[in-house]
Amino acid sequence: MSTVVAVPVKDLVNAKQRLMSFLSPLERGELARTMLEDVLEALVCARLGAVLVVTRDPSVQALACRHGVDILSEDDNRGHTEAVARAQQAALARRATRFLTIPGDVPCTTAEEVATLAAALPRGPGVAFVPSLSGFGTNAALLAPPDILPLKFGEPSFDNHLLAARSAGLSPVVVRLPGIGLDIDAPEDLRLLLEHGATTRSARLLVDLGVPARLAERAGG
Repeated sequence: MSTVVAVPVKDLVNAKQRLMSFLSPLERGELARTMLEDVLEALVCARLGAVLVVTRDPSVQALACRHGVDILSEDDNRGHTEAVARAQQAALARRATRFLTIPGDVPCTTAEEVATLAAALPRGPGVAFVPSLSGFGTNAALLAPPDILPLKFGEPSFDNHLLAARSAGLSPVVVRLPGIGLDIDAPEDLRLLLEHGATTRSARLLVDLGVPARLAERAGG
C-alpha cells in the first residue's frame, strides 16, 4: 500500500488569529512554525509514505525542504478544504492507494499515533477519522482510496464526515488519539500543550516565551 500524507498550511504571518489577544504576531508565527515542525517530525518518523506540505508561504516551503518532505504549491489561500482536495488529486496522480491528511497545528502528534491510525484501515476501501478533543472538528482523515470521499472541514466537520461516509455506504472508523486530537487554537489549548506535550519543540517555545506565567496570571484574573 502506498500512502500520501497531506499537511495544509496557511501563511504563518496570519496564523492563529484566535490567540491574537494572548500572543504577539511574531509569537503566533513562531508557534505555528514550531508546531508544524513537530508534526512533520512525527510524520517522517512514521514512514507511511510521501509527505506533502500544501502551502503558498515561501517560509513554510523552506521549512518543508529542511525536513525532507515534498511541497504542493498553491497560488492563493483557498482554505483548508480546497487544499485537501488538491492534495487528494495529487495523491491520485502519484497512484497512491491511501491518503491521510492532518493539520499542522497538532504538535503532540507522535509517530506511534500515526501508526495506530494507519492500522485502523488494514485493507481498503474505507475511511477513518480522528476527532478533535472537542468532538466537533476532524483532526485527521485516512481514506482508501484517496478519492473515496470528498472532505469538508470546519466545525462540526467530524459529525458531517461520519454522515457523509455513511451516506456513501461506508462504515467510518473512529480513532480517538489525544495527540492528534489536540489542535492549538485558543489560550486554554496552550495549557494542555504544556501539560501533555512537554517534550515537544512547541512546548519548549512556550516556556521560552514565558507563557506559563501568562497563563497563571490570566487564571488569577
